[in-house]
Amino acid sequence: MHKQPSIRKISFLGDYLPRKCGIATFTTDLCTSVAEEFPSSKCLVVPVNDIEGGYEYPPEVRFEITEQDLPSYLRAADFLNITGVDILCVQHEFGIFGGVEGSHLLALLHELRMPIVTTLHTILREPNADQQRVMRELIRLSTRLVVMSEKGLEFLLNVYQAPADKVDLIQHGIPDMPFADPNYFKEEFGVAGKQVVLTFGLLSPNKGIEYALKALPDIIAEFPDTVFIVVGQTHPNLLREEGEFYRLSLERLAKDLGVQKHVVFFNRFVELDELMRFIGAADIYLTPYLTEAQITSGTLAYAFGAGNAVVSTPYWHATELLSDGRGKLVPFRDEKAIAVAVTALLKDDPLRHSMRKKAYQMGREMVWSRVAQLYMKSFLQASQDHNFVGRKSSPIKTLDKQPDLLPAVKLDHLYRMSDSTGIFQHASFTVPNFAEGYCTDDNARALVLTLMLQQSGNNAARINELAATYASFLNHAFDRESRRFRNFMSFDRKWLEEVGSEDCHGKALWALGLCMGHARHDGFHMLAAELFEQALPVASGFTSPRSWAFTLIGIDQYLKRLSGDRRADQIREVLTEKLMQRYADASSEDWHWFEDVVSYANAKLSHALIVSGRSMNNSGMLDIGLKTLRWLVRIQTSDAGSFRPIGSNGFFKKGQKPALFDQQPIEAQATVSACIEAYYTTGDMFWTAEARRAFEWFLGRNDLGLALYDANTGGCRDGLHVDRLSQNEGAESTLAFLLSLEEMQTLRSTLTSFKEALDE
Repeated sequence: MHKQPSIRKISFLGDYLPRKCGIATFTTDLCTSVAEEFPSSKCLVVPVNDIEGGYEYPPEVRFEITEQDLPSYLRAADFLNITGVDILCVQHEFGIFGGVEGSHLLALLHELRMPIVTTLHTILREPNADQQRVMRELIRLSTRLVVMSEKGLEFLLNVYQAPADKVDLIQHGIPDMPFADPNYFKEEFGVAGKQVVLTFGLLSPNKGIEYALKALPDIIAEFPDTVFIVVGQTHPNLLREEGEFYRLSLERLAKDLGVQKHVVFFNRFVELDELMRFIGAADIYLTPYLTEAQITSGTLAYAFGAGNAVVSTPYWHATELLSDGRGKLVPFRDEKAIAVAVTALLKDDPLRHSMRKKAYQMGREMVWSRVAQLYMKSFLQASQDHNFVGRKSSPIKTLDKQPDLLPAVKLDHLYRMSDSTGIFQHASFTVPNFAEGYCTDDNARALVLTLMLQQSGNNAARINELAATYASFLNHAFDRESRRFRNFMSFDRKWLEEVGSEDCHGKALWALGLCMGHARHDGFHMLAAELFEQALPVASGFTSPRSWAFTLIGIDQYLKRLSGDRRADQIREVLTEKLMQRYADASSEDWHWFEDVVSYANAKLSHALIVSGRSMNNSGMLDIGLKTLRWLVRIQTSDAGSFRPIGSNGFFKKGQKPALFDQQPIEAQATVSACIEAYYTTGDMFWTAEARRAFEWFLGRNDLGLALYDANTGGCRDGLHVDRLSQNEGAESTLAFLLSLEEMQTLRSTLTSFKEALDE
């Protein structure tokens, strides 16, 4: 028999009020309820901040995490371990934690010594590969899991194969309020004597409010005093990206339908007491969500548990709660069905009141005091399970157990080098050199960088603006008659050539392919698809191996989104055959390369075969990619063990010695990127060490012991000469560093978040 553990200190991790979202409200209510029900247990909170500076939190908040900052997650783990927390209760939802699909959370959980109880607010039936990976690791690291519906339990067991004996089903909590006649609250809102239909929550297009508005004319025809109240501000994320476009469209729709006198938009985030009075005033709560994929709805739980008569579309949570006469379900996107259901309930008082009573009675098991008791039961079981397993973790870690330290991303010089046209090619020291103008090469790289930043969660308005600028440059650079990209443009926006280089064309296709795979906005996808479609065919006739390589990397990204494109597949086959033939013609026993000279952006050739071989399931192609990359990193490693890129002053010709200088940042960047891709493909940690070696060249681990990265400006010096650094910080070198840093940051996140615990 094991001694019953005591829960002295509980920490809650998730969004927290005054942040305005459903998870913040839930975490706040759960923490408050547990603290009230179990006053001997101290409750503290670790929230996640999505804005700079965070929020004005109450005293129970003891430590704050910056959403996209991986080190802050690791510091939070140290805080939780050092302060002796007995239980960590995590609120999990895709989108609130940093990293790929929220993987930064896993890095924190790996370091904890206490049991972890994770509440799963969203359980996807069809997760993508990254979501599946994150969920499986989250399940593994959690001592116990909480789901809020039978459907959630079903998905957890069948889709993710979670152990059934570590899962607790606890309904979404609700405030405890008396069963009251709606007329008691109506006078407060000036709707006495009217029929009130209510919906509430953060406003966004998936809520289907337009169908409720379209149902109003038929409802009003039978009940002229009906008022439809929509409570809640626009979702903050939607507000940042699109402003009030959706709300304004709803207001226009109400006017077009002639129902504006019957509609109230209460555009703010209401506190709990006021919200419950709104719910109390409602005759019918309406939730016309557009799709079934809603595993839990806090707004539905609140209205249902308070004894509202509910009309809802049949999303998963509604189907479960409203069965057995506890509510009325209507088809998705069907305003006529909504009108019929609402008017039928307004006509039939006995039916409506019976429905309310059934909902209210079931809701007594969902009040927060009851939910707090069930959570404490789960906490106690987790403590017992955790003690039985005997999980161990050392609070002190030697350097080999800590993630690599990397510079923070600093974009000051990128901003300085960019204007409304694009990014300038060159700099005189740290000042943009207008006389040298712009080029497609650099704007393509800059677009890749902004897309990577967006993918990792950096959605600053300036980043989004720059992405649009660089994409616009590529669009303007493309000549739709020749189907080729021009490269060089003067400061006065005049093209200096009719046709750009093949390499420039390949880099543009690389950026456009990434746009298709990762861009956040449909406008980017459509522009990228149009340009890629027109620009790709000509690449099959190119003679430059580097243009093939950049094109192949772009095709790989493009096909992640449009995998059925046969022409892209065919061109990939043509280009990979050319690259493989180049290797067969040039290589020998001691020369594992594609040409008789190792020149510039070399690792891109290996990189292209690695991604293509993996995607095409061609082991021979993959082997050549890995073999050539291994050979390349060997010849670019000095006797002292530092990265020594092939110098541009002569390169490395077969049978001769490699040029030692001038060493260029583009070589380090290409090597970092290819080695990271090799790691993702093989899982061999050799490649992470080589990526780190190449990256440290920027930071001073090189032949001169001088850092090319300028921490003061955020730029990178243009090269390493035999006796000094170049003092110019142009676009190519700065982008090479920032691209390398972003890829290293992502790699570090992956290694930290998905590592196997050493003592498990």
